[in-house]
Amino acid sequence: MQTLFLRGPSATLRMIILVIISLALMTADHRWKHLDAVRNTLSYLLYPVEYVVDLPIRLYYWSEETLGTHQSLIDENRQLRDLQLQSRVQLQKLDILEKENERLRRLLSATPKTTEDHLIAEIIAVDVDPYRHFIVLNKGSIDGVYKGQPIIDAHGIMGQIVYVNAMTSTAMLVTDVSHAIPVQIDRTGQRSVAFGTGQTDYLDLRHIPHNADIRVGDKLISSGLGERFPRNYPLAVITNINRDTGETFIDVRAEPLAQLDTSREVLLVWTQNHEKPTPGLEQPVAQPVEQAAEEPVEELAEKHAEEPVEEAAEESSDGGE
Repeated sequence: MQTLFLRGPSATLRMIILVIISLALMTADHRWKHLDAVRNTLSYLLYPVEYVVDLPIRLYYWSEETLGTHQSLIDENRQLRDLQLQSRVQLQKLDILEKENERLRRLLSATPKTTEDHLIAEIIAVDVDPYRHFIVLNKGSIDGVYKGQPIIDAHGIMGQIVYVNAMTSTAMLVTDVSHAIPVQIDRTGQRSVAFGTGQTDYLDLRHIPHNADIRVGDKLISSGLGERFPRNYPLAVITNINRDTGETFIDVRAEPLAQLDTSREVLLVWTQNHEKPTPGLEQPVAQPVEQAAEEPVEELAEKHAEEPVEEAAEESSDGGE
């Protein structure tokens, strides 16, 4: 007699099997990176979904720009012209200072300052978890983005790339609890480390002694230690200092300068240890070592074998005359 309903494994057994499979997959991904190919494939499939989800915001900004009044556009254009003029004057001063600095470095036999390459990227998604400050950018490995690459906006450092897909990349903001960046005070040059607190409005500076020369309003810039972030990029401004005599170190908080909640575009920065790829530029093919070593030797041998014979012939003919 056949039963009407077939009984499968119990819910507890199925849960245990799924937990074991999940642990095995997490271990394989964390230790041996076996799921990178799967993740890249899924990123190709999910990119259209991310684009469609971000499409209403794109339409909103597009309609806001398109439906603006004529007078507001004229006023905005006038303001932009004034800002452009001021920026040109400042750039001229910076150009003069940079050339003067380069001349002084040459006199001191110092290493010349290099200029980092940049690439504009757009934020297409934000992590909804309030305890994780992550954003998704529309640039990936095909654009030369690499893990650990710094990102900045028009005001200061925003964070760094922590994962790269083919067409997108994920960045961790400086306010995430897992993030830390070496900094120094612009006024005094004192070094420290700025830690993320999980709050977007302040960072935490630790292990600063009571006798440190630090004030409210001091600007924090990247020190370049660790060779992850380039030097002298603005990060934050100190807003609060608590000098509790019962504590070993003082409590210092700083407000990030970057617009972490409102920025729509960011800049990807290529540091000195990484070069920005040039699209369409083919790398020259290196000659084999044997061929590169044999050709100059044969040419030099023929040249040195022929020249003395001709010179000796000319000298003997001159002497005979």
